[in-house]
Amino acid sequence: MTVAADWALRFQGVGNASAVALGSPMATIECDGAPWLTIDCGAEGLTAYLDHYGEAPRALFVTHVHLDHVAGFERLFVDRYFDPARRARLPIYVPAPVVPLLHKRVGDYPNVLAEGGANFWDAFHLIPVGDAFWHDGVRLEVFPVRHHWPETAYGLRLPGSLVWSGDTRPIPEMLARFADRDELVAHDCGLHGNPSHSGIEDLQREYPRELLARCVLYHYASEADGAALEARGQRIARPGARFALRPPGVAQAPVA
Repeated sequence: MTVAADWALRFQGVGNASAVALGSPMATIECDGAPWLTIDCGAEGLTAYLDHYGEAPRALFVTHVHLDHVAGFERLFVDRYFDPARRARLPIYVPAPVVPLLHKRVGDYPNVLAEGGANFWDAFHLIPVGDAFWHDGVRLEVFPVRHHWPETAYGLRLPGSLVWSGDTRPIPEMLARFADRDELVAHDCGLHGNPSHSGIEDLQREYPRELLARCVLYHYASEADGAALEARGQRIARPGARFALRPPGVAQAPVA
């Protein structure tokens, strides 16, 4: 594809796992106003996506397999499997160590159809990925983050445009490498941190001011907590919010 002038990130949900009213954390990279790549697929986030775009996601990247990030997969299976023209056409990019975890979480129910004859992944185009992958002619990068257990959660970079932290504690060493081109950084942050998520004091302690100024915070617990984060001088995302992105300055696949 040709890199278009109009890139953006639109949030479908911004809450933590308990903040149902804020929606499950999920966002979509848009190119010229159309959905290009969606990050995660939680239940509330998928509902918001369908309400806004009027269609199912065109491509997905999965950061990790907690249910607030993957609970929408069964709905996508039904949407895709029973339409032969769309079956096996939705690319699902999954970091390779996460693939068996995702299968156990959403794909391993005995006899996915009562009448038999189907496998869960027949509905999708599952693509295990390593440190980088290509989508629609554009190269994206993947990096590990700090969430619960090593090699179970990952962030995503569209170089020169966007860094998505995924659920994580502070990762200054990763962002020094993967957010070094003035990207917008969408970062997990609540008002208070815990052993698997960042809090505002964590970020303000660990990150330089220049990086914090590029951060948009999501995965907080309530509207009140979001307002408190703003009072601490930080930008937050709200459901439906759209943030302009710079066009990615990345390697492009050659045009045949």
